[in-house]
Amino acid sequence: MERPAWAPRGIDISVPSVSRVYDYYLGGSHNFETDREAARRAMEFMPGLPKIMQANRAFLRRAVRFAAGEGITQFLDIGSGIPTFGNVHEVAQSARPGARVVYVDHDPVAVAHSEAVLAGNEDADVIAADLRKPREILSSPRLQRLMDLNQPVALLLVAILHFVEDEDDPYGAVAELRDALAPGSLLVVTHASYEGIPLPPERARGAVDVYKDIRNPLIMRSRDDIARFFEGYDMVEPGLVPMPNWRPDPACEEEDPYSYSGFAGVGRTA
Repeated sequence: MERPAWAPRGIDISVPSVSRVYDYYLGGSHNFETDREAARRAMEFMPGLPKIMQANRAFLRRAVRFAAGEGITQFLDIGSGIPTFGNVHEVAQSARPGARVVYVDHDPVAVAHSEAVLAGNEDADVIAADLRKPREILSSPRLQRLMDLNQPVALLLVAILHFVEDEDDPYGAVAELRDALAPGSLLVVTHASYEGIPLPPERARGAVDVYKDIRNPLIMRSRDDIARFFEGYDMVEPGLVPMPNWRPDPACEEEDPYSYSGFAGVGRTA
């Protein structure tokens, strides 16, 4: 397999990556054939996966604009993936010039491409780190250069928590990050769930099994289990809801049924 010029040396391009599969669903070009094959296999069971990812990105942009409108000027996006049109820094800095954004991902392709996109942007940076190790994120010199944790931060955990297994204590990681943030900070979450998928659960499990096969298990949690990530936060209206239902853009057309798969919500620390 020929290595594209943009692919960092040292990564195994024969192994699928969640962030590159996601990039493929969104119509991006920073993915390999092994990623595309995994995505197509998952779509055999759940053909609406690209619609789910598009709804996820649309919610992310709405949530960032909401946070900027609430006066937030610092955005910490963990599990940020490969930059696509309408990135957090583009939305945040358009709504609030001078807003500071730190991306975090453990995929070398996502980090390398983010560095290229952010070149020359003094108010944004990227960290190679893992959500499961919050201390490494919080102690990063790149984060400390841009962010004052004594001031409110919008913590974005969008389409990432469902890739952290219970044995890795995702609730503990989210709580550790919460405790490091100033009052008035926001938590922005989307999470996959069998609830809302317009398919029988046994068919949807076929797509989940594909992620298991590529060594990136997809943990489908219930709405109640997802709500636990917001302990210590007051939910912002309309609460934890299907992605298109969170403060929808009135100009949007009726959503595809797959868009209502999983949940999205925003919480605020007291």
